[in-house]
Amino acid sequence: MAEEFLLEVVTPKRMVLREKVEEITAPGELGEFGVLSGHTPFFTTLGIGALMYRKGKEQRYIAVHWGFAEVLGDKVTVLAEIAERDNEIDVERAKRKKEETEEKLKTLSPDHKEYLKVKASLDKAMNRMIVAGRQM
Repeated sequence: MAEEFLLEVVTPKRMVLREKVEEITAPGELGEFGVLSGHTPFFTTLGIGALMYRKGKEQRYIAVHWGFAEVLGDKVTVLAEIAERDNEIDVERAKRKKEETEEKLKTLSPDHKEYLKVKASLDKAMNRMIVAGRQM
């Protein structure tokens, strides 16, 4: 059995997860990164994506949207603006949001002041659908 470390995923509203795990991968703003026990310490920003954590053969996922991750030898702390466990995601709501934002983007040019905000909303909806789909 691989060595475990503590993973904490926190949002401004709640503690999403506090669990001993063997491995994580997360969406860094500059690309995905992975962590095992004893990893070299670092601090990074997060983008939009799926945080995977593994204990034994079981893998679980959390949709994260922006934030920070601090990696220490025996602990990883993720401070996310939004974080939802795979089994908490309302897939129908995410699908509706995806459709709404896709329609809205069709009416905006990339230099429009609302474009980036709407694009981020689309990215979040798609991420939720992907993460929720992994639990099936």
